[in-house]
Amino acid sequence: MDQSLLELRTIGDLKRAGYVTKPVRIEMRDNLLGRLRRKEKVLPGIVGYDDTVLPEIENGILAGHHMILLGERGQAKSRIIRSLASLLDEHVAAIEGCEINDDPFAPICGRCRALAAEQGDEMPIAWLTREHRYAEKLATPDVSVADLIGEIDPIKVAEGRYLADAETIHYGLIPRTNRGIFAINELPDLTEKVQVGLFNLMEEKDVQIKGYKIRLPVDVIFVASANPEDYTSRGRIITPLKDRFDIQIRTHYPKTLEHEVAIMEQECSYPLRSEMPLRMPQFLKDILAQITFEARASNEINQTSGVSVRVTINNLESVISNAEKRAIINDDSEIVPRLSDLHSLYASTAGKIELEYVGEDKKDDDLIERLVNRAVLKVFDRCVKLDDLKRVAAYFEQGWGVEVSDRAPASDYLDALREVPGLREAIDQIGVFETPGLMATASEFIFEGLHLHQKLNKERQGGRYSYHA
Repeated sequence: MDQSLLELRTIGDLKRAGYVTKPVRIEMRDNLLGRLRRKEKVLPGIVGYDDTVLPEIENGILAGHHMILLGERGQAKSRIIRSLASLLDEHVAAIEGCEINDDPFAPICGRCRALAAEQGDEMPIAWLTREHRYAEKLATPDVSVADLIGEIDPIKVAEGRYLADAETIHYGLIPRTNRGIFAINELPDLTEKVQVGLFNLMEEKDVQIKGYKIRLPVDVIFVASANPEDYTSRGRIITPLKDRFDIQIRTHYPKTLEHEVAIMEQECSYPLRSEMPLRMPQFLKDILAQITFEARASNEINQTSGVSVRVTINNLESVISNAEKRAIINDDSEIVPRLSDLHSLYASTAGKIELEYVGEDKKDDDLIERLVNRAVLKVFDRCVKLDDLKRVAAYFEQGWGVEVSDRAPASDYLDALREVPGLREAIDQIGVFETPGLMATASEFIFEGLHLHQKLNKERQGGRYSYHA
């Protein structure tokens, strides 16, 4: 947009500058086509949907459709919806002081029409940003028609206006988002009364407020999210409202480990100390992502509620926090998470999964331990060939053992590197690990892999683990 337009202050200025307003559907469509022509990412920050969800969203925007995103928790539905606001123009002109962002050339509220007739081209305008034109509401049973659409304002009636006068209305969120995007999260949680008000407004552009029928021809794109289980005839959604949403888009969890890891890295918000670098081995990132994949495939977990990507993100932050604590205690110069830090993710996982069957013999910790073991084993088999560890296993068969701990300094592991034949060569196969901290975490990975392949026994003694034949 030409920045000089922002200096225009009246409708007459807009006319002389040749400014043209567009319906929000056309505005979003034009901006989307511009990004496609420039080969830009349409919705930055959305990972794993390039071949599935995003093409359907693009089609919906080009067609000017109201959209609903169906998916379990933690599938980026809210992020996608909020990203749509980036397809609005950076600034648009509106009549100054209008509660519902009236178009300067086509006002719909009585106040602005009267002002237009009185002031003509001298009527002042204001410039609205994208943030002013996006509104979002979390649907809860206590949300009312007044919240979303409007209510008779008794003060305006007391001032002498008639009930038949539209200016007696105190507008709700949707009219105040005129010429923008209105989003509702968890749509089926709205009461039936509010749902009826919505579908009338979406299609017929009219609504009844306290028995008074008014037309609200607002220019709004409606976008909603819902859990698939609730968005059925057996759920809490009324059929006519389903019909008003033009397209239904199904979201999903990341289909590849690479996408899960990319989201985990993008969303991790751990406040690291600047003087201590974080060194996170790739195999440990893969293990954290694989744990979530194992949870999504487990028949012991209720998959209807889903296993959110937030499990992976929070687990990464938990493991880093345990590693940072060790680095501080031992005066280390770097933060390097290890497998012995994985116990810290039990707390960040337990609250985000729902067991299919609950009983005394079904415990969260036991299930999480099985998920962790399966994840470590799968990642280990991708990184290391078991036949290459014969010399390491032979060392333990001679009666030797190794002790590891989530509190032990990295220097304690250097003795094992010197004493265990073939250990350093095995570490070199996994990757380049040039610091004591990285070599310590790689050593634990190899010991645990041998244990899960039943080549070593593992015993726990408080916070320490010992591996032996």
